[in-house]
Amino acid sequence: MTVTEKMLLAMIIILALPYLIWRLGRTERWAPLVVVQILTGIALGPGLLGAAFPTAYQAVFTPEVTLMLGGIATWGVILFVWVAGLELDLSQAWANRRDSAVTASLALLTPLLLGAIVGSLALWHDPAWMGSAALPWQFVAAIGMACAVTALPILMLFMEKLDILRRPLGQRVLRYASLDDIAIWAVLALILIDFERLGKQLVFVSLFVTAAVALRRGLPRLPESDRWFIALIWLAACALAADWAGLHSMVGAFLAGAVMESRWLGEKRLDRLRHVLLLIMMPVFFLSTGLRTEWEMGSAAVLLVAAALLLAAVSGKLLGVHLAGRLLGWEAGEARVVGWLLQTKALILIIFANILLDQHIISAEIFTAMILMAAASTMLTIPMVGRHLARAAPTPAREAPSTK
Repeated sequence: MTVTEKMLLAMIIILALPYLIWRLGRTERWAPLVVVQILTGIALGPGLLGAAFPTAYQAVFTPEVTLMLGGIATWGVILFVWVAGLELDLSQAWANRRDSAVTASLALLTPLLLGAIVGSLALWHDPAWMGSAALPWQFVAAIGMACAVTALPILMLFMEKLDILRRPLGQRVLRYASLDDIAIWAVLALILIDFERLGKQLVFVSLFVTAAVALRRGLPRLPESDRWFIALIWLAACALAADWAGLHSMVGAFLAGAVMESRWLGEKRLDRLRHVLLLIMMPVFFLSTGLRTEWEMGSAAVLLVAAALLLAAVSGKLLGVHLAGRLLGWEAGEARVVGWLLQTKALILIIFANILLDQHIISAEIFTAMILMAAASTMLTIPMVGRHLARAAPTPAREAPSTK
């Protein structure tokens, strides 16, 4: 077989296998398609399929095919992160700033602290969990950040399924997730700071700020069709510049979207783009992620760390949001629903884990544990929220008071 034929065979496997599992297994209530795609990507990696059928695995997933799939996955995830940045809406967060600040802060800091404790214990038990280029504080901060992440784009899809996205409750959750998104990307940028390349990073920040001001002034004046071309060129330039500065292309992609307004490109078109990316590009990213999973420290150790991360992430979000609800006087049941929604990890944690692995902040085994935690966290969301919505029935019409 030629390289192209092998690549197309890999694409058939990537697209068909998770779809068949999802459709024939009727997993939607407990494992949406995105979760099945994540788990299938892990199963197709060297730790499972590669170990069980090494000859067949090596015949299809050759280095050339892996490289081609990696290029597709990289551009797809750059687009996805850019859309996540575009979806931030800080105006509503400012209009309800007391509610937003208190909830977002506690929902971020509590799981981050618990995750940092897990990271410290893992490092104390075996320093090999840490990546070769990391300092201890970077590793501990990375683990804490992983437990605090909320996957905003997947959260929007889930709230659409639950019919709460356009309701006041759903809009409140989006405000909290948006603020946490900004904070988490800031933590990631801090972790990735390379003092040897600090000069490059300062140059990137100064040029980015100058260019962003010019973009915000000029782009709204163009026709919408032209805005899309300029926006994509802007995206590629920001991703390239951030990677050159040592901050990783994904940081640049997020910043490229965060300084833009979604209304400039049309929110309906962005919604369609997000769905298309999830359908066409993200399965390739999940497979490329699965190809990087490792179990060299033993499956039991990796599963134990994944369980500890999941416990820190879920309990941290629920505890933090519960404290916010007590301080702000929420109605009974609201904190449980908001907490379970905000603990959704999915794609964003997988993207972060890939960045941390690329930069040698974490080991391949911790990377595998993070991917398993992301899948488990996402799998819990719809069943738990659906049960609480039916049982607790929070009042959707109530909006948090504005603090002027």
